[in-house]
Amino acid sequence: MTGAEASQITIDVHLPPGGPLSGMAADVRAGLTKPFKELSPRYFYDGRGSELFEQITELPEYYPTRAERSILQHRAADIVDAAGCNSLIELGSGSAAKTRVLLDAMQEANLLETYVPVDISEEITRRTAMELIGEYPDLTVHGVVCDYEIHLERLPREEGGLFAFLGGTIGNLYPATRRSFLARIASLMYPGDSFLLGTDLVKDRARLETAYNDSAGVTAEFNKNVLHVVNRELGADFDLGAFEHVAFWDEDNSWIDIRLRSLTEHVVSIPRLEMEVEFDAGEEMRTEISAKFTRDQLERTYARVGLEMVEWWTDPDDLFALSLARRAHDG
Repeated sequence: MTGAEASQITIDVHLPPGGPLSGMAADVRAGLTKPFKELSPRYFYDGRGSELFEQITELPEYYPTRAERSILQHRAADIVDAAGCNSLIELGSGSAAKTRVLLDAMQEANLLETYVPVDISEEITRRTAMELIGEYPDLTVHGVVCDYEIHLERLPREEGGLFAFLGGTIGNLYPATRRSFLARIASLMYPGDSFLLGTDLVKDRARLETAYNDSAGVTAEFNKNVLHVVNRELGADFDLGAFEHVAFWDEDNSWIDIRLRSLTEHVVSIPRLEMEVEFDAGEEMRTEISAKFTRDQLERTYARVGLEMVEWWTDPDDLFALSLARRAHDG
């Protein structure tokens, strides 16, 4: 890195000494001792899990990524014009692949000054920062390596920021946690800030369930990968072959419920937690939810947390939406 490049990049690291997996033991213990067992979806994304998810986004059955990409490609200029911001703050940025179209539009509008990628991977954040200053020579990158659900208030902010939370990731949060998270976003926003949110939309059951039960079995492998991560990190002896992938539309909660079903009665040992976990044949353990939304529902949620929807964009088939919100009292 040259001196000039170094002056364009700042990376703040707010992870505990144990890194991204530091809270795993407590999370796994809490989840597996509940009457209805759960494993946190945050542990899907080791190296193998991230590769599998990238494969999922390209599957013919999995429409959300393509639909969101289509909206961004066709409406980026409108989004940038409506937001009028010179800084892009992206939660869960990864490689910033999808947001380059927003950066391009901001540059075209002569607004692009700062990009703030927020991600749990320091390696990816540093690599992305280097790539971006090569692509946008006048860009300043202020990366933040953290768990954005925990360290949201540590983000560097100056007025004129566009917070972006894309990919439908908001749907992985339970309703109370979701409202709390959005309320924290609202509390961080200056009057000149905007919030861009990606949400998957409610649609027919068959389309939804097919997206999470692909014929190639990639989603099933991705789901089981969380067991592999627990085995590796906590010395557990989960037999991946003893579980099957389950994903179904829960209409009452408006979410896809993603689980692993035990095929046999058996006991799993987790030495590092000094615990054994019994599974009955047919017992299900939740690994993720993926909530879907309607425009009215999202507007009501925004209103409850002090935000107001000001723009709404969908793909031609109304599969996915991007909405732009501002603090409700800012006019």
